[in-house]
Amino acid sequence: MQITRAGEYAVLGLMHLARRPAGQVAMIDQVSRGEQIPRSFLAKIFQHLAKGGLVRSLRGAGGGFVLARAAEQITVLEIVESVEGKMVSQLCKLAKPDCKHAGGCALCGLFEQAQDGLKDVLLRTTLSDLVRQQDDLELMRGGKDRRSKLGIRN
Repeated sequence: MQITRAGEYAVLGLMHLARRPAGQVAMIDQVSRGEQIPRSFLAKIFQHLAKGGLVRSLRGAGGGFVLARAAEQITVLEIVESVEGKMVSQLCKLAKPDCKHAGGCALCGLFEQAQDGLKDVLLRTTLSDLVRQQDDLELMRGGKDRRSKLGIRN
């Protein structure tokens, strides 16, 4: 399973929203600038996230996006699958029917274990876990907390 740039940007965009006080709306331009993601690409990604029930889109003056649930309740797996589609548990299930190893092989078993491991890690990791880890890393490098860089106050 390969996570594309869209999946990566989806996680980064939601991390941006998670750093804001609960219910505070962020415009797509703010998220785009803050995370250095092309605006038009991010807008398409956020459409998928809205359809997946991870963000709410608010229209009109003062409109933008907010998390649909608390960051502690959103897993990285949900974010990635909202953009990338469901993770296939075994690559070999997608193999061509004429594969001479159809029916199983040691390599297919290894791929299945690797994918199950990745899926498990993404399922156990919440959006708030990632935000906390990133903020800790930035503080250890001597940088300011990202919230203050973005002008966000609690």
